[in-house]
Amino acid sequence: MHPISLKDIRSSFINATRSEAAKLTPPTNLESLDWDSLDFLGWRDEKMPLRGYLVVPTTQGLSGILLRAPEGDARKNRAVLCELCRDVFSKEDVLLWVARRAGQSGRDGNTVGTLICADFICSSNVRREPPANEIHPDPTLVVQRQVGEMRERTEKFLLRVQQQ
Repeated sequence: MHPISLKDIRSSFINATRSEAAKLTPPTNLESLDWDSLDFLGWRDEKMPLRGYLVVPTTQGLSGILLRAPEGDARKNRAVLCELCRDVFSKEDVLLWVARRAGQSGRDGNTVGTLICADFICSSNVRREPPANEIHPDPTLVVQRQVGEMRERTEKFLLRVQQQ
């Protein structure tokens, strides 16, 4: 992912009003992010912890999604898998993030949701190299496959938000 500015982030949202985009709190480390190791920019709003943001680079440009987390913490009595990274080894919380659909459908109250890591650490999860074994002798190939599959799943979620 290429570095992006706060102005680019604010103008990328497909399911938020201009005032919602203007009120967002940017990630505190925006200037120091390792952009080469990110497939999308995701963060939780420090001022509104139930609000999250996902900014995805596409062939048409940036597409931002405003997300809402459920009230309360993730349930500790069951394990759930993030739909984007599908990391089975991560001990991080996974939440059902819900997004209004874009356009009139969203204004009518229609939403879509998916399970995503609570702190949007998916890019680092898929880049964790597994140990080499007989099935996967080259861990870098596994990482490349995982990155590609996560990008595909992220784009599919983005398309679901864009559907009218």
